[in-house]
Amino acid sequence: MKFPAHFIWGTATSSYQVEGNNTNTDWWYWENNKKRGQKYPLESSGVACDFYNRYEEDFDLCKQLNNNAVRISVEWARIEPSEGKFDYREIAHYKKILSAAKDRGLKTFVTLNHFTLPLWFYKKGGWVNIKSPHYFSRYAKECAKEFGALVDSYGTINEPQVYALMSYTVGKWPPNKSNLFLSLIVQLNLMSAHNEAYKKIKSVGKFTVGLVKQIVWYETFEQKPYFWDSWYAKIIYWLNCDFFLKNIKNNLDFIGLNYYFTNQIKNLRATHPQGMVSNLNWWINPDGLKNVLLHLKKFNLPIYITENGLADSQDRLREMFIKNMLTATYEAMQKGSPVKGYFHWSLIDNFEWHEGYWPKFGLVAIDRKTLKRKPRKSFYYYSKICNNNSLDE
Repeated sequence: MKFPAHFIWGTATSSYQVEGNNTNTDWWYWENNKKRGQKYPLESSGVACDFYNRYEEDFDLCKQLNNNAVRISVEWARIEPSEGKFDYREIAHYKKILSAAKDRGLKTFVTLNHFTLPLWFYKKGGWVNIKSPHYFSRYAKECAKEFGALVDSYGTINEPQVYALMSYTVGKWPPNKSNLFLSLIVQLNLMSAHNEAYKKIKSVGKFTVGLVKQIVWYETFEQKPYFWDSWYAKIIYWLNCDFFLKNIKNNLDFIGLNYYFTNQIKNLRATHPQGMVSNLNWWINPDGLKNVLLHLKKFNLPIYITENGLADSQDRLREMFIKNMLTATYEAMQKGSPVKGYFHWSLIDNFEWHEGYWPKFGLVAIDRKTLKRKPRKSFYYYSKICNNNSLDE
């Protein structure tokens, strides 16, 4: 199974999960001001992986992986620490990071917002605030102006509906709300924020701009399901995919797809079936990835798989996972899905949000005491695939 010439091979991380000491964010405030009885987060991010200082070491690992691209994010709270005031020392630091990637022949895919918010923005109501699209697009334009050719592609916002779900529906993330109306408002503002940011970035230069969307595949539990389960699976998938993308499709140069698992519907409930699962109990289902990729064909846009990985502390399943997911990707491409690249999540073990550090997604293990990097066996397996541009032995 040979992939096309110029196929993008990479890994992905995000700033808050790897940089460390992002003290001016809503997440840092939440972690360090836990209320009595507050379960999450299980631990604080702290120094994370110290990518802020060790980025060259990590980009060297990318080159050992035979990657030709890397997906990272920049931290809004560092770049705009107070409303309308940009920190050009931090911008200069990110330029060094991006230049280091470029020096190693890595294309740069940069996400502008990966869940975390500047404290000033958070205190104004965050994504509930009607002016939030204006604030975000102003920041996006400044990034485009300052980073220039150091960035190959922008992803405006990472997993906007996951943010709305976790922060405003189930309430596990700050600001810990459980309000469906506010969740809808947040989603609508995130749509507007993307659309405005797209136009502002394009006003600066001929950048490629997309959005990163997590999409879960939904299917029924049984071969002959109740009709209500079939309809429910279709409705919940539409809400998870088309509802958002159709409202921004005219302001997209590509779709970034984050795929991790499939849910099965039984008696109007989403379940994980008996079968192979990750340490987070997510069902490993490559067919779900293929189905999503084929569904996305209708948008007539290039697709990058911007995250795909699993929590596997023993590294027992990761090689099989990579092989099966890439096989599903290849099969979708043979049926016309315009996939242009694949980023494995993640390069290194990192801070996995409310779960802390126990889920191990990295091709590279991190010693939490010394922060020493140690490639796992799957690291070398993925490296061989990237080098050969093929799944063939």
